[in-house]
Amino acid sequence: MQKTAIDRLVAIMAQLRNPIGGCEWDLAQTFTTIAPYTLEEAYEVADAIARDDMADLKDELGDLLLQVVFHSRMAEEADLFDLNDVAAAISDKMERRHPHIFGDEGDGSATTVRQKWEAIKAAERKDKAQTGTLDGVALGLPGLLRAEKLQKRAARVGFDWPDQRGAADKLREEIGEFEAATNDADRLEEAGDMLFAMVNWLRKNGISAEDALRAANAKFERRFSGMEQLAAHSGSDFAALDLAAQDVLWNKVKSEEKPSSPS
Repeated sequence: MQKTAIDRLVAIMAQLRNPIGGCEWDLAQTFTTIAPYTLEEAYEVADAIARDDMADLKDELGDLLLQVVFHSRMAEEADLFDLNDVAAAISDKMERRHPHIFGDEGDGSATTVRQKWEAIKAAERKDKAQTGTLDGVALGLPGLLRAEKLQKRAARVGFDWPDQRGAADKLREEIGEFEAATNDADRLEEAGDMLFAMVNWLRKNGISAEDALRAANAKFERRFSGMEQLAAHSGSDFAALDLAAQDVLWNKVKSEEKPSSPS
């Protein structure tokens, strides 16, 4: 029987982890040492999507798939589970969470589906002894994204501002407390509170803080690169320019962009 592409990848990883003739680097890895690479590959998938680069997306999805195979191989070596178990577990979960598709529950309205989805997830958390509202929000998430997820969980049980005004007032309060802080420890704490309040205010306005910051990062990178190119075309060393001259280039780059915002 001809091997599938997945079978081939699994076999490659098995050989890389083989103490006889395997790769020294791959053999030295653990779940802990590989985890940062797994996160990095997930971000690179998101980056390819943001750039609408489908050729790169195919490559990045392959890199992410390799991470799943890598973790599964290490688990198989420890007699914990293998890739088939991983695939079976997610298949079971998707069927369980979509009873209106795979079961006999016919009501597929958006509201009903969402309510059932939340009830099923709550039952799953209970089965895992995760009885608290905030249990199960992954610690490895980016800070802004995790803050938003924590806030959404709290909102499900009524702990939320009724509208964005309360969140805006809280943000102003936290900015004031940050400005009033007199030592590094207090400034760090108040900075965290300020960021958390900002995420909450944006959430109440229907904006993902993580998405907003990613977009701002991309815009800054684009404009900064544009400044460097303008300086190079004029025969100048961008780093040698004073701030006033750099600001002139910044405004020129902004003016050449399509008008989309006042920023």
